[in-house]
Amino acid sequence: MEIIHDSAADLGALNGKTVAIMGFGAQGRAQALCLRDSGVDVIVGVRPGKSFEAAREEGFRVMSVAEAAEKADIIHILLPDENHGQVYEQEIKPHMKPGKALCCSHGFAYVFNQIVPPKEVDVIMVAPKSPGTEVRKRFVEGFGVPGLIAVHQNATGKARDLALAIAKAEGLTRCGVLECTMAQETYEDLFGEQNVICGGVVDLMKYGFETLIEAGYPPEMAYFECIHEAKLIVDLIYEGGIQKMNSVISNTAEWGEYYNGPFILPADVKARMKESLKRIESGQFAKEWLAEAHSGAGNLKAKREALGKHPAEIVGKQIRSLFENK
Repeated sequence: MEIIHDSAADLGALNGKTVAIMGFGAQGRAQALCLRDSGVDVIVGVRPGKSFEAAREEGFRVMSVAEAAEKADIIHILLPDENHGQVYEQEIKPHMKPGKALCCSHGFAYVFNQIVPPKEVDVIMVAPKSPGTEVRKRFVEGFGVPGLIAVHQNATGKARDLALAIAKAEGLTRCGVLECTMAQETYEDLFGEQNVICGGVVDLMKYGFETLIEAGYPPEMAYFECIHEAKLIVDLIYEGGIQKMNSVISNTAEWGEYYNGPFILPADVKARMKESLKRIESGQFAKEWLAEAHSGAGNLKAKREALGKHPAEIVGKQIRSLFENK
């Protein structure tokens, strides 16, 4: 895939246009600030509450979602996935006129038909591949984080130019962006979260921690070995790849990777991952998650509460307090 940088993007595509950021969480705040610093006319649409006041304190023109949708040329929805459909139908859809654009940073709502936009509007995705705090930090430092762009609907014939301009205004093209489809981004993102960076890694940490303490090892040592040090390893991989990490750790640790890794994660793990990908691509996961979310998310809340009581979380708080500045 081609890596797209600043020279391929023109901020002029945003001249005279107003961008409405819908939602002011971590991504909403970061993207709104970066866009504004790049000279883009930004307004914020959000319901009354903490986010409304936070956006106002940052100096933005803040209003209801419906009012922002009416005033904006580009409507960038940065709300939780499970809320996109309802908010769009009730507050945004009535203001979708030909020539406007819908934008997102994750294609979930479009791929799973929570939002079905009119054919007369552009639909694009600009997705920083980083948490919002890092998006803002790297932008302020004069660089940026990598990102993805996609054109889901090109009513005006200029949707790609618009996506690239937003990516440039947020600093993403300083680092580099890839162009994909919304379906590719959505399926890969869900797969990675569930199988590797959230589901897979977290369960490995918990199982390792539990195995050691059940064998009589001190919980504090188990936390260091199975959870705390994971960040150090991931940082090394981030900086230079797996081989760079292996060049820094001991020969004993590297041999342990080759010796024991296949026993912990045998070949049938990949088969289960393929089953997971099929559930994502078929829409089964989205259907079940939306049903959970729209019924009050009782199971999610229960699992969240149970995780807070896990020994690894309790010991972790004690360990992390050792690194705090007193």
